Amino acid sequence: MVENEIEIGPEVVDDVDMQDDPSIKKKGRGFNQRGDGPSSDGVKAGGFERLDASKDVEDRAARSVEGWIVLVTNVHEEATEEEVLDKFADFGEIRNLHLNLDRRTGYVKGYALVEFETHAEAKKAIDACSNGLTLLDQALKADFAFVRPPAGGTGIRGTARRSAGAPRDRSRSPSRR
Repeated sequence: MVENEIEIGPEVVDDVDMQDDPSIKKKGRGFNQRGDGPSSDGVKAGGFERLDASKDVEDRAARSVEGWIVLVTNVHEEATEEEVLDKFADFGEIRNLHLNLDRRTGYVKGYALVEFETHAEAKKAIDACSNGLTLLDQALKADFAFVRPPAGGTGIRGTARRSAGAPRDRSRSPSRR
């Protein structure tokens, strides 16, 4: 028996390379018809976006409507609001604390939102978490919940945002004309 042949019942079928078969139609993301240039999703071309690591998060931190919100992760599932409140009350006045519970189990989902009055208080809480603050023997991690996008004016897809007075690229629905 030849190496590239597969025996199926009484007949023998050649093992065909499916990529070179012109009868197979390939459409959609990730299929490059010619196979020589960048694919439509950028994977072959290596067209990935990179985060600007040189900017510190502190420079990009954004204030919510009422205060500075810190997202605390790795919260133990059996922690209570009082324990989290006591742990973060050392860093400043807490305006609001939100501890999400799983509806099915009743345990904490693993994160908490802590709102501080000032940026300095929030920054102290984040620094304490990065220096090894623990709650019920679990190391807490924290960061600002809201950050400004990096400078450059590009959106998620790498295109500049449309100004308020600029015309739309697509047509409007017929009822609105």
